[in-house]
Amino acid sequence: MRHLLSVALVCAVLGLAALVAQTPSTPAQQQPAPTADPYANNANPGATQFPLAAPAGKDSNALMVAPPGATNQGAFNPATWKYGTAFNPPAGSKIWNPVKLKLMQGGKVTGGTLFSSTDPATYCAMANAGYDFIWTEMQHNDRDWGAAARMWRTCPTAKAVPGVRIAYTDEREIQHALDAGALVIVVPTVDSKEEAIEARNWTYFPPLGRRSNGGGQAFDAGMWGGVPGGYRQTINDNVVLIVMIETLDGLKDADEIAKVPGVTAVFAASGDLGNFSGYRQGTPDYERAINIVHDAAFKAGKRLCGPFAWRDRPDFTCFQAGSETAAIARGVADELGTLANTQAKPEVGPYATQK
Repeated sequence: MRHLLSVALVCAVLGLAALVAQTPSTPAQQQPAPTADPYANNANPGATQFPLAAPAGKDSNALMVAPPGATNQGAFNPATWKYGTAFNPPAGSKIWNPVKLKLMQGGKVTGGTLFSSTDPATYCAMANAGYDFIWTEMQHNDRDWGAAARMWRTCPTAKAVPGVRIAYTDEREIQHALDAGALVIVVPTVDSKEEAIEARNWTYFPPLGRRSNGGGQAFDAGMWGGVPGGYRQTINDNVVLIVMIETLDGLKDADEIAKVPGVTAVFAASGDLGNFSGYRQGTPDYERAINIVHDAAFKAGKRLCGPFAWRDRPDFTCFQAGSETAAIARGVADELGTLANTQAKPEVGPYATQK
């Protein structure tokens, strides 16, 4: 027994020696060069060098003097800052959002409205029904962003891309939507050029906008993290921003709203333009309001959106279709044909009074 143990011990020692011999040693001169990024090549925490850091206990005068080799020299000035190339899309990057691509090609885009459901299965059924994007309703619905995010991540590569109508031109609303994976942002009741700029700012990353690079499931590999060129680098070219003109103030500033860089399309709000003007569809005053939005989009070279009922109206190329409940009713009626609504009518009981 002792002999066997001795043999085993010798083998173990020899094996360890062989392993050490095969492990390449890294001479000091082959160590990675110092870097200003504390998270790069940091195999030895606590020993990272910061060659461009301010000297300890000393004013570096960085506000007035740039480090050697910096692009932006002289006193710091946001107004003259030359934006860097770190987040540029790779050369030759192509559009990967099919809605943006279809709009650029001049096609007619439809968005199916998910109004009341929070069930991922219902969302995915809508998203694979044939629409270009799903208009998840967050303005007039009480669902939260957690529910919206769960639906979108269940079937991110369904035929229809995730889209949403937010409640207002707000950093929190728009960034919640985008970080959860929305590729189409619809902003209601935009009354001025300033509000259109605000919507644009929270929709786009710098330098066009002010969206914060905070992460979220949009960056995950299961959503858009694996898109060609990278999500952060390409999303500014792929996101679709639709602003809705719904009020008299919006009509007054329609030309300036439509011209804001980053606005993809202008939506003539069929219901609320009647609500805010006091005139019904088809009347001269109402039609004038719609034509003001039409003219603004036309002059700015932007796409023009409206309800699906206007799909044959001149120059309208993007539309909001009906809700999931309306789609179910239409689908069942189409499926059953003459058998639809032929239920038996009892003479007594709760079903006796059904119409």
